[in-house]
Parts: sequence; C-alpha cells; structure tokens
Amino acid sequence: MEGWQRVFVLHARPYSETSLLLDIFSESDGRVTVLAKGARSRRSNLKGALQPFTPLLMRWGGKGEVKTLRSAEPVSMGLPLSGTYLYCGLYVNELLMRVLGQEIGYSALFFDYLHCLQSLAALDSSPEPVLRRFEFALLAHLGYGVDFLHCAGSGEEVSDEMTYNYRQERGFIASVMPTANTFTGRQLRAFYRREFPEIDTLRAAKRFMRMALKPYLGGRPLKSQALFRQFQLPVNKPQE
Repeated sequence: MEGWQRVFVLHARPYSETSLLLDIFSESDGRVTVLAKGARSRRSNLKGALQPFTPLLMRWGGKGEVKTLRSAEPVSMGLPLSGTYLYCGLYVNELLMRVLGQEIGYSALFFDYLHCLQSLAALDSSPEPVLRRFEFALLAHLGYGVDFLHCAGSGEEVSDEMTYNYRQERGFIASVMPTANTFTGRQLRAFYRREFPEIDTLRAAKRFMRMALKPYLGGRPLKSQALFRQFQLPVNKPQE
C-alpha cells in the first residue's frame, strides 16, 4: 500500500539502535506491522510522534509481513488520555492487537475505535459504558453472529423477565436455573441496543463480554488489565 492512510499506533517497540517496530491500525488495511527506520534517532522529525492515541497520516511499502514506513505526519496532537482513561485506551489497543488478523480491512471498526478514544478523552465519569459499546462493535465486525433478541432453542422473541443461558456458538436458551452464564431478556435487549441505563445491566454486559471474547483471546491474560489493577492498588503511606 503506497498511498496515504489514516492510522493510529497500537503499540511501538524499539528495533535496533535507532528504529521502531510499529503495530498500527489503519483505516483501509486494518492491523499492519511497520518498520520505522531511524525513528528513534536524534535527527528524526518523527521522534515522539509515533505514539499510541496520536492521529497520523502514514505511507508504507513492501511485500513481506513487515512493511517499511515511507512517510508519516501527525494530523493533530495526541488525544489527552490520562489516569484510568489511559489504561482503558491501552486495553482497547491490546484487544485489537490480539483479535485482528494482519492486513484485513475494518474501515467501519476504525471509526468505532476513533469514536471510543474521543469519548474516553472527553469523559469525567465511568468509562465502562464506552468500553462495552466498543466491545460489542468489535464482536459485530468480527462476524459474531449471536442473536440477542430471540431464544436459540425456540426461536421466540426474548421476554424481558425471562432468564436465558448463554451457550457458546449457539446463543441464548431459556432457562430457569440461574448460572454465571444467565441473563434476563431485558439485559439481552440492552446488549442489542448497546445501551446500559442501569448498573446491573452494565455489569451483565461486562460479564457477557468476558465469555464472548475468551475464544478470541485464548488463554493468555491481557497485560493492560494487570497494569490497571496495579494502578488501582492503594499506596501505603509511611507511618509517622
């Protein structure tokens, strides 16, 4: 791909003494690995720009799995994520790194991702609804085909007060035996709308997402979640 694309850096790591190896999310080509030669040198005009959460225009080339960066320009300043919202952004980036295949276009998902970052940067309240909406969007773009509005056993429309047990690769089946996989019809309708007006619905959405994303993530835990738990640990003040 020789033309310019809008991209975000998902992850950057040093490569040799002066270069960077970038995992990027691009508007047209999806996730791409790009070698930025000399990007860490003192004379590089890109030093400090090739960071997560900075909107970029980028060109690259090459036929192998690792492309070579041709040009890059920041579109604007990086989105101002800090504290809890920074860790949420790192979580979203790691999700994309783990679940997206190389060079598969997800143009609509790119704008869902951009909207997610912009929402996190503007928040002064809980980020949970923003994260859940992005996760549901991600599953939809991956081709996740579970029907939230109909019972997988009978085909009937879900009832608000009825409970449904989630079965992987089948969907939601009516059940009167509550388990960790059970959700109410009201909650399933909220999942479909990606709206979480009540705290119990928001918690149910998080519980569902842990189950739904597990096959995509495999057995490896997310590093960003471990970092966030460390960030939340209270600091023990020295006794006077």
